[in-house]
Amino acid sequence: MDATMKVTLLSIVVLFWSFAECRDPLGFDPLTPSEISRVQTIVQKEYPTNHKPTFNYVGLEEPDKVKILSWQSSNPKAKPKPSSPPPRRAFVIVRSQKQSHEIIVDLSKRSIVSTKVYQGNGYPTLTLGEIEEATQLPLSYEPFKKSLRKRGLDDLSQVQCIALTLGWFGEAKTSRIVKIKCHYRNGTVNFHARPVEGVEMFVDFDDMKIVGYNDRYVVALPKAEGTDYRASKLKPPSAPKPKQDHGPGFTIDGHSVSWGRWNFHVGYDSRAGPIISLASYYDVQKQKQRPVLYKGFISELFVPYQDPTEEWYYKTFFDSGEYGLGQFMSPLQPSIDCPSDASFIDAYYASSDGTPVEIPNAFCIFEKDAGDIMWRHVEAAIPNELITETRSDKTLVVRTISTLANYDYINDWEFTPSGSIKPMVGLTGILALKATNYTDTEEIKKDIYGTLVADNTIGVNHDHFLTYSLDMDVDGVANSFVKSNFETVRVKDRNIPRKSYWTVVSETAKTEADARIKLGLKPSELLVVNPNKKTKQGNKIGYRLLPGPMAQPLLVGDDFPQIRSAFTNYDVWVTPYNKSEKWVAGLYADRSRGDDTLAVWSQRNRNIENRDIVLWYTMGFRHVPRQEDFPVMPNLSGYFEIRPANFFESNPVL
Repeated sequence: MDATMKVTLLSIVVLFWSFAECRDPLGFDPLTPSEISRVQTIVQKEYPTNHKPTFNYVGLEEPDKVKILSWQSSNPKAKPKPSSPPPRRAFVIVRSQKQSHEIIVDLSKRSIVSTKVYQGNGYPTLTLGEIEEATQLPLSYEPFKKSLRKRGLDDLSQVQCIALTLGWFGEAKTSRIVKIKCHYRNGTVNFHARPVEGVEMFVDFDDMKIVGYNDRYVVALPKAEGTDYRASKLKPPSAPKPKQDHGPGFTIDGHSVSWGRWNFHVGYDSRAGPIISLASYYDVQKQKQRPVLYKGFISELFVPYQDPTEEWYYKTFFDSGEYGLGQFMSPLQPSIDCPSDASFIDAYYASSDGTPVEIPNAFCIFEKDAGDIMWRHVEAAIPNELITETRSDKTLVVRTISTLANYDYINDWEFTPSGSIKPMVGLTGILALKATNYTDTEEIKKDIYGTLVADNTIGVNHDHFLTYSLDMDVDGVANSFVKSNFETVRVKDRNIPRKSYWTVVSETAKTEADARIKLGLKPSELLVVNPNKKTKQGNKIGYRLLPGPMAQPLLVGDDFPQIRSAFTNYDVWVTPYNKSEKWVAGLYADRSRGDDTLAVWSQRNRNIENRDIVLWYTMGFRHVPRQEDFPVMPNLSGYFEIRPANFFESNPVL
């Protein structure tokens, strides 16, 4: 970015945040049902009826950042408007004739802007329609029915199958093949707890037919008793459902939310799920809205299981890129998933044939008052006076829940009055379970790659790596990444009995290589600062990253799943803003080869000092299953915090 462009962009940002709270950020609104239908009509006209396309992804083709900020900065009261809004466009990936077609559709002009056939490695996200069709194939497949009879399972209506991506393990050539594994309900809705172990099918998703079948061994089918988690099926005493009531104090205008001093936009993407954009905080002392986060979302959720046997080694899932966190969002229930007086927003995605599908109550927004303390102090040293000052804390939460097969992911974005943003994830649902003949640990003589959580049932070891994309605009677009290292210093003055202290030594990352961080190796704080602005005391204005749970990868570097997930090699990366760099596992994650990941982008080692930068942070969970996780797992949650660091002149909530 040259000096002229930098000044222009900074000027745009100053204007933008002066008016951001007054207008709807059109450029970030997700596609409406009518727009999705328009895309369907336009795209289908381009393909002959015998080349029926599958719509694997339909999302907003986000305008360039400069255009968004330029439009937002225009005076909303001016008539006519000084400039036109950025055109509404959709980015579409369709699968036709075993090729992936990338299409950009101009929604206002009702025309295709560009189209190209993808020639690289990997395949697009699986659709719900494809999964549903593929998982029905075993029910009419005679070898599978024979395998069921061999196990004494004769009721096909009790069979439930799931589709599992295969990954990539060095093959020179791959097809769009998915593995199908089946379970047997018969007495429980928790079919995940009753896998038909040893049987697997391979389905070609392009031809939609079974192309491979294995029945390698027979083990005991875990019992159904004690696996049903529904309240109506539990024996007393069962815990009552809690009542939740909170008072609303926020406003929603379309997808724009205002609460206290916060303004932000709530978006949706079928792959990423929730997207938080244009988050700004009104500074009372400066009497203006100040930008914090231009855009934040989960770029990828990598879940590698740690069982290297033939039936399990491939289970290394990219839940965002292969399945879609947004596509699998669940409708939220008032008074259960969210407080009774929460506000709700629906979401829409395109089905396999391009038809819009509604997810009612996909988002809930509510105030949370959990009895927490925002700040407090008691002063008892003043004679004859006791001073107690406390402010209770109330926060605003944007919540979605994505259910991907067995796991449910609670995805919260929490905003605090003091200027912090806390992305939180909760892991619940059902473990990935493996059937076994073991019923007691005394019988086990070799590694079972997990924990015996019930009779004939192993909960397999695994990790969860959630990589967030955080396009920080801390009081402006041009930012820098600073590592504040804590270093021990020996006291040289022999007249002082103290021998040591620690001090802060800060260094500004100049290139991408300087900003690759493995947390825990060195005591430090990580900050995004605006080097062009300072407080009255001369401190650089900034926000710091307070990390959450950490689980760095333990796979060897040349293991194929680790090559594909090389973005987890570091907990923190920083790159210059690039609109095309959105998905850390690559645009085509299914069966990808690791040639389009964050780790590859970062090899260019670009300049990131005083630039428009994006922070990538991975929060990790290492999960050794326990018996308490069965039959349904209590919520295991973690969060990280983006917290003001000399952003304000003083405590903003006084």
